[in-house]
Amino acid sequence: MDIVERFINYTKINTTTSRENGAKGIMPSSPGQMKLAKLLVSELEALGMEDIILRENAIVTATLPANTDETIPVVSFFGHLDTSAEQTADTKAQRLPYNGGDLCLNPELNIYLRESEFPELKNYIGDDLIVTDGTSLLGADDKAALAAIMNALQFLISHPEIRHGEVKVGFVPDEEQGLRGAKAFDVSEFGADFGYTLDCCGIGEFVYENWNAGDAEIIFTGQSAHPMSAKGKLKNSLLMAHKFISMLPGGEAPEYTEGREGYYWVKQLQGNSARTVLKLDIRDFSEEGYHARKTFVRQLAESACALWGEGSVICQLSDRYANVFNSLQGEGHYPIDIALRAYQRCGITPTPVAMRGGYDGAVLSQKGLPCPNIFTGAHNFHSIYEYLPVRSLRAASDVVIAIIEETFNGFTTGNRES
Repeated sequence: MDIVERFINYTKINTTTSRENGAKGIMPSSPGQMKLAKLLVSELEALGMEDIILRENAIVTATLPANTDETIPVVSFFGHLDTSAEQTADTKAQRLPYNGGDLCLNPELNIYLRESEFPELKNYIGDDLIVTDGTSLLGADDKAALAAIMNALQFLISHPEIRHGEVKVGFVPDEEQGLRGAKAFDVSEFGADFGYTLDCCGIGEFVYENWNAGDAEIIFTGQSAHPMSAKGKLKNSLLMAHKFISMLPGGEAPEYTEGREGYYWVKQLQGNSARTVLKLDIRDFSEEGYHARKTFVRQLAESACALWGEGSVICQLSDRYANVFNSLQGEGHYPIDIALRAYQRCGITPTPVAMRGGYDGAVLSQKGLPCPNIFTGAHNFHSIYEYLPVRSLRAASDVVIAIIEETFNGFTTGNRES
């Protein structure tokens, strides 16, 4: 099956993640994810893959056996089944030639992919673009990954002369809701030594850094009173929360930061004069900076509590995920080296990107499976203007194949990775 046909078939299954079901702990949160998982299982079976397992939470794993007696680390690849909840409509994908300028997605609704808004389109003149009709997401995040991985498996199975070690694949649900599928993934059962997610951006981009991420929930307890007798009695928890927010560093918020600059993000404020709950995201690329930010929030809460009285401010801090680079230091750096060689082998210039967000590989790395992130080739994730250049999709699959080959080359006898 051609990779484009495969990808478009996947887009026909609506796998929009359900935040409502996710909040109830249901996984997969939407029935389409299980439907897509079953389709992938049937395709894996048709390819002749081994150890195919479909779990009740829609996590799929499978193994391509080694065709060599050499002892080689087991490489793995991951994609996620769900698409973001920004749009819930069914996808009507179409493949259109791009010759420059604006591209009409839907003449009836006058929806265009405009070069003035997305100037990187100029890089794809002469290519075909896979787009929607402008009424839904495309779902290349992350069905492009599924197509690229499956296409690579198909190629290797049809070319047994290409020597490789054992290769494993994992497809997980509900990445778009706090990486829930990766958090439920059993790394020890999986049995891989390292891996790669495909869950990012334009051709050539390569992610091996992301946030150290944490959450803060700060509860302000005041004292309600009727306004006719409130003087000296009313202690307004809403105002306490606002004063707390005002003491956060003013320039260290998402709207003022970029690159590797960390931040505090006021995400939610809800309550009344008696009780108010503030939720913050805490983000930093360095472990030292991340711990310093958590310490700052905790100490600020302690100081506020001392000012407003015992029990008036309670701060609860939790970790969400860590920077994948923490797991790729020293001897653990080889997944980066292999990927960089694979990019170059495919004639692709690597463009390292520090991801201001999280992805499944961050969670998998914390669990002991070092997992950088390679491109799918798509642009404008979570938007009706999401598009996927066909050459970029093919290139993503080529990189997967090249990583498998470079893993063999790097670890065979007489050519060991140092």
